[in-house]
Amino acid sequence: MLKKVMISFLIVIGIAVVGIAGYGFYLYDSVKETANTIHEPIDPEREKTVPKPKVDDKKAPEPISILLMGVDERKNDRGRSDTMVVMTVNPEKDSMYMFNIPRDSRTLIVGKGFDDKINHAYAFGGTKMAVETVENFLDIPINYYIKVNMESFQDIVDAVGGVTVNNGRGFSYDGYTFPKGEVELETGKEALAFVRMRKGDPKGDLGRNARQREVIKGVIEKGARASSITKFDDVLGVISDNVKTNLTFDEMKDIQANYKSARKNLQTFEVSGHGQYINNIYYYIVSDQERNEISDKLKEHMELESSVAVEDDAA
Repeated sequence: MLKKVMISFLIVIGIAVVGIAGYGFYLYDSVKETANTIHEPIDPEREKTVPKPKVDDKKAPEPISILLMGVDERKNDRGRSDTMVVMTVNPEKDSMYMFNIPRDSRTLIVGKGFDDKINHAYAFGGTKMAVETVENFLDIPINYYIKVNMESFQDIVDAVGGVTVNNGRGFSYDGYTFPKGEVELETGKEALAFVRMRKGDPKGDLGRNARQREVIKGVIEKGARASSITKFDDVLGVISDNVKTNLTFDEMKDIQANYKSARKNLQTFEVSGHGQYINNIYYYIVSDQERNEISDKLKEHMELESSVAVEDDAA
C-alpha cells in the first residue's frame, strides 16, 4: 500500500516560510490562491466548541496538533486513510513530535459506536469522523488536519528535487538498492520504492512507518532551503490538485513565523502493540496502558491538563 503524505507539513513550514520570503509578491499571491483552493473546514459547528489555538500571538503562541492523512480516493469512492501521522508542535520548547498511528489499530469509531480499524473511520464518515476518532484514541484535541491524495506522492518528491533520508537498515526493493545510513532519493519513483517495502522488513508496518517519517523529515528540510525555491510552482500545482486542510492562509503564515524553528528538534516514536485476529479479521491491538502513556506524553508537550485515562473495549 502506498504511503504518500509527504507534502503535508511542507505547506505549513516549507512553502509558506521560504516561498513568501524568496518570491515576494508573486509567490505570496500564488500561495494565497493555493491556500484558498485547498481550504476545507472539518465542520463549521465543530469550531464553535473546539476553538483553534492562538497561533498569531508572537509573544506566546500556543502548542498545536496536526493530523496528516494519506488517502486513496478514486472516483465514486471515498477511500481510506491508510496513512495517519500525528504531529504536535510546542513553539516555546522549539520541539516537534511525530508518530504514525498503525492503520489496523482497533479502536472505537466515533459516530458509529463500534470498534474497527482506525483507518476505516475516514471511509465511514470522512475527515470529521477520522479526526474525532483519532481524538478519542489519543485523548487530545486535533487542531488541524492536512489530507493528501496518495496519487500525489511521486509528483511532490520530483517537484522538490528529491530528498535525503537516514536509512536504518540496508535493503533492495523494486530494482533499487538502499544502503544503511544517509541515502539520496533522487526521484519520486525511488522514494516510493523506499517507503513501500514491508515484507522484507523484520518490523513490518512499523519499519515502513519509520522510513515514511524519514521521507517526511526530508521533505520538510528540503522545503525550508532557499535552493528549492525554483520548484515552488510545481509544488503548488501538486498541492492544488491533491490537498485539503482546515488551515487558513493566515494560519499558515502565523505558523511559519512563530513555529518554524521547532522543525530542528523533531522527535519520532512508535505506537507499540501486537497483532491479533478477531472474528478472522486482523487488528493491531494497542493496550490502554500504551495509549495512556502516549496521551500523557502529548498532553505534556501541548501543555494540556491530564484527564481521565483513555479506555475502550478495543482489546
